[in-house]
Amino acid sequence: MSKAPIHLLRSQGKRISCPPIIRDQEWELVDMNKKNPFILRVWGVNKSPLNSFVGLFVALFVILVVSLVTTTSSNSSSSNTNNNTEESTWHVEESSCDYFVGKWVYDNNNNSTYPLYEERGCKFMSDQLACEKFGRRDLRFQQWRWQPHGCDIPRFNATKLLEKLRGKRLAFVGDSLNRNQWVSMVCLIDTSTPQSLKTMESNGSLMSFKIMDYNASIDFYWSPLLVESNSDDPVHHRVPDRTVRAQSIQKHARHWTDADVLVFNSYLWWQRPKMKVLWGSFDDDDGIYKEIESLRGYEMALKTWSDWLEFHIDRSRTRLFFMSMSPTHFWGDEWGMDSDQNCYNETEPIFEQGYRGRGSDSNMMNVVEKMIEGLKERGVRVQVMNITQLSEYRKDGHPSIFRKQWEPLTEEQIKNPSSYADCIHWCLPGVPDVWNELLYAYISS
Repeated sequence: MSKAPIHLLRSQGKRISCPPIIRDQEWELVDMNKKNPFILRVWGVNKSPLNSFVGLFVALFVILVVSLVTTTSSNSSSSNTNNNTEESTWHVEESSCDYFVGKWVYDNNNNSTYPLYEERGCKFMSDQLACEKFGRRDLRFQQWRWQPHGCDIPRFNATKLLEKLRGKRLAFVGDSLNRNQWVSMVCLIDTSTPQSLKTMESNGSLMSFKIMDYNASIDFYWSPLLVESNSDDPVHHRVPDRTVRAQSIQKHARHWTDADVLVFNSYLWWQRPKMKVLWGSFDDDDGIYKEIESLRGYEMALKTWSDWLEFHIDRSRTRLFFMSMSPTHFWGDEWGMDSDQNCYNETEPIFEQGYRGRGSDSNMMNVVEKMIEGLKERGVRVQVMNITQLSEYRKDGHPSIFRKQWEPLTEEQIKNPSSYADCIHWCLPGVPDVWNELLYAYISS
C-alpha cells in the first residue's frame, strides 16, 4: 500500500522578490515627486527677475545634490557587493533540479561507472562496512545508481573536490551513519588519488584523513546526539540509561567550529520513547535529572546546536549541511514479506514510488526543518541533504550478517541469521556513495 510522503524541508533555492517595504518606499518617492508643491514652484515662471534667478539657482543646487547622492549611493552599493564577493570563500549556484527526487537505475552496461571504487582498493575501509570481505557474494547492490527526474547528478571528481578543499577542512559530525558516509568519502578520494600522500590520524572522538598534496583534511567527529551525553565515548557508548546535557555543546563544538565544510547528522540515537536530560555536570552530584519525551529532548538539543552556529560560525567561510534521517529496514511486512523478516537475504531495491517505512519519523524531521528555518531567518544557511526517501528504497544495501562480528555469535543467532542482521548501516561501495555524490554536487557548484 502506498504511504504518505515524508514531510521535507522547503526548498532553500527560491527567488526572493523585493521586500514589500522597499517597494512601498519607492512608490512614496514617486508619488511625492508628482504632488510636492515646492518642486512645482521652483520650476514655475515668476514675474520678478530676481525671483527667477534665485529659483534657477535653487533648482541647479538641488540637481547637483541629487546627482552627488545618487553617485555616492551607487558607489557604496557597488563597494558592498564587491566586499561581499571577496569575503565569501564559496561561490554557490542554485540548481533548478531536485536531486533528491528520482529512482534507482541498474547500471550494468559496458560503460558502467558503478561501483565508483572497489572495496578491496580502499586502504581505509571499515570492517563494519566491508560486506564482500565478510562473505557477501551477491554484489548487484553495488551497481545501482540514483537518477533524479529531469537531470543528472554531476559525476564525482575527486581531483576537483580536492581543489575546492585545498587548504581547507571538511568535517562530518554525528553518529555511526555519518561515520559510514565519512568512510565512503575517504574511499572515494583514496581510490581516485593513488599517487597522493595520505594519512589517517585518530585522537579520541576525532578521526582525520589528510591529503598532504592539497593540505586538505576530511574528518569525522563522534557526537551521536550533537550535544554532550553519556554516550560520547567513541568506543564504549552503549549505555542502558541514555542521558544528555541538552544545553551543553561546547565540549564537542570546539573540535569542529573552525571547519570550512560541516556535515551534521543526529537521529538514530534519539529513537527511544524517553530520555534523561541533565542540568548540571556529569561530574557534579548536585545535577538535576529529568526524564522527558525524546522528541522534546531532540528539539532542545537542536536549539542548542543552532544557537552555537549562529554565534560561532564564520558565515562568509563555512558551508553547512544537515543529513536527513537514514532509514532502517527491520520489518519485512512493509515490503510484502513476513513481519519477522528484515533486510537479511534482500537483494533488490523497493520499486514502489514514495515508499516509506515506519522507522522514519517525520516529526523529527519537522524539528530539523523548524530549526533550520530559524537559522535562515537569522542569516545562517544550512542545506538539508534529503537522503531519506532515496535510501528508503534500498533494503538490499545493508550489511545484514556480512560484517565483522565484534562478539562471538550464540548458537541461537547462528540458527537464525536475521536475528543479528545489521539493517541500519550500509555496505560500501553502496548507498552512502550516492549521498556523497549529492554532497559533491553542492560543494563543487
